[in-house]
Formats: sequence, C-alpha cells, structure tokens
Amino acid sequence: MSANDTDILLWSERQAEPPRRAAGELVYDAELDWPNIAEEIEDVGKSQRQAVEAHLTLALLHDLKAEARMHRRLARKKFTPGMRQKLDIADLYADALAGLPEQLDATMPLPVPQVCPVTLEEMLAPEG
Repeated sequence: MSANDTDILLWSERQAEPPRRAAGELVYDAELDWPNIAEEIEDVGKSQRQAVEAHLTLALLHDLKAEARMHRRLARKKFTPGMRQKLDIADLYADALAGLPEQLDATMPLPVPQVCPVTLEEMLAPEG
C-alpha cells in the first residue's frame, strides 16, 4: 500500500478490481481463484469499516447513557422536597416501559424488569 492509499477501504476496493478483470483472461494461472482472491482483498476494507461501525455504535450507546445521566441531573436541579409525595416513580417507570419499542433493528429488546428497579432517591442521587 502506497502513502497515497492510506484509506484501507478505498485501497481494498481498488486492489480487488484487477483480479476481477483478470478472472476472464487466460493470461493468469488457471489454478488461481481470481474471483475469490478479489473478494478476499475487498473484505479487508469491509472488515475495517465494520470495526469503525462497531466503535461508533458503542460511542453512540455511551452518548445515550450520558444523555440519561443529564436528564437525571436536570431532574435533581428542578426537584424540591415538596414534590416527593407527588412523584410516583413506579408510575413513571410504567410510562417509560410503555415507550420502549417492541423491536429495535428487527431484534427483540432484552427483558427488562416489569417493576421499577430503582427508588426516587436513587434516581435523584448525585452521580458518584
């Protein structure tokens, strides 16, 4: 790979083209499986792209978790002791459960508790 070919995905796509063209020519050794060689070269770039996608997905997941922490922080800031009797965390949890999609990317979500697993105090507790 030359200095100009630092993008592995583009490099692998470019490198896969000559073997594909050569597959129909008699110039190359008939024992070589040119179509599969081209595919393997191209797969190098695909696997690198998939690794980046996996890292980005995890980063997004962590961002979502950070957003949940931010919502807790904002709730703590607005909370007053007089609200304690009016806030029904079990009811809020039921609302949150109702908002869960039945499927995410054609996959059933992991089972979640049907009873709220945290108290109001735990939800409002400072991160630490």
